[in-house]
Parts: sequence; structure tokens; C-alpha cells
Amino acid sequence: MSCKSRKSPELQRTGLNRAVDDALKPLTGKTRDEMDVIRRRVKLQRREQGECRQLDSRLPELDAATRRNDCARKAQADVALYQARKQYLYLGC
Repeated sequence: MSCKSRKSPELQRTGLNRAVDDALKPLTGKTRDEMDVIRRRVKLQRREQGECRQLDSRLPELDAATRRNDCARKAQADVALYQARKQYLYLGC
């Protein structure tokens, strides 16, 4: 038997992505999580990428709105949050 380590392709890809992220961090200033999002969204069309960026900023606002609203407006805020999350998942953001 050889002393080589056998890793799955997914594990190899993860290791390579981490090495690239660490090497590019001084240039991009992005964390590993931010780079993962970029890698995931690169497959999307430009319009969909724009929608994902809008939803990134809109989802925390909607979430906060559901927490601070009273019972009358909470239902509307919940529906808006649900629709935004559904669109986020549909686009594959």
C-alpha cells in the first residue's frame, strides 16, 4: 500500500477553495463565506445576481420588521418575509 492520502473530490475542491481564498484575501478583502457566495452565484444570470444582492440587504430589514411590528402589521410583515425568502431560495442565492 502507498502512503498517499485519498480524499474525495469534494474534499479536494474544498481544500483548493480555502487555499485560493486565503491567497486572495489581501486583494479582495473577502472572507471564505463571502467567496463561497460568489462561487455559488457565478452560475446565475446577471439579472438574478442583482436580485440576490437586493435580497441580501432586504431580508435582514424584513426580519427586523417582523420582530418590531404589532399584531396587526405582523401578518403582513411575515408574508413579505416569506415571499422574499422563497424568492431567495428559488433563485439559488
